Amino acid sequence: MTKSIAVFGTGPGVGQAIARRYGKEGYDVVLVARRQEPLDLLARELSADGVNAHVITGDLDRTDAVPALAERIRASAGNPTALYYGPAPRDLAFVPAVELTPERIQDRLPMTLYTLMALVREFLPAMAERGDGAILSAQGAAAVQGRPYMSGWPTVLAAQRNYLQSLAAEVAGQGVYVGMLYIGARILGTPFEEDYQRRQAEGEPVPDMPAADPAELAGLLWDMHAERKRRETVVPAGLLDS
Repeated sequence: MTKSIAVFGTGPGVGQAIARRYGKEGYDVVLVARRQEPLDLLARELSADGVNAHVITGDLDRTDAVPALAERIRASAGNPTALYYGPAPRDLAFVPAVELTPERIQDRLPMTLYTLMALVREFLPAMAERGDGAILSAQGAAAVQGRPYMSGWPTVLAAQRNYLQSLAAEVAGQGVYVGMLYIGARILGTPFEEDYQRRQAEGEPVPDMPAADPAELAGLLWDMHAERKRRETVVPAGLLDS
């Protein structure tokens, strides 16, 4: 049976790299994001490499639209063997913790947490029935350990991590792997990298962070999935010890 992965948040950086890596491993790939044109471009690149790629546009801020989105995916490629969830807000809007208010994180909840939960409820049953599946994510390491001047969205990412940790323990016996990659680096080619460079150029306080190649990060998440030995990995190694 052909395996497939639905990539939710197929934006520049890890999302596109995940699509390429899983396509290379023989998976059909379902590309999901807001904008049609970048998805069509990536689909053409994947098709040129012999990968079956399907384009599905959708706004992951709209949790109420998940049932219809799931049906469109099933109509194109069936229930996915794996799903990757890694969307990021268009405006990252990191703020110092001393300035954080409830209103600043309210609009981060649907995309970061609610839609993920709804998608898991859509696709987990088929994975468990099949006895094989994977739910994967890649997010910033600030979800694991708070960093100065980088509060806001990471606060909600920490809640997402808690949900995925519980889910991982509950579904492991059903053949479903839950893998989380937390990245304490600037991912090349992403809005975060652009924002980081802008803030640094304007003299704003920013943490010292290394750069990371999205293809290498996608390879690490693939290895975690293939080996099923670790549920979580933080990069760079030793970040949380510093």
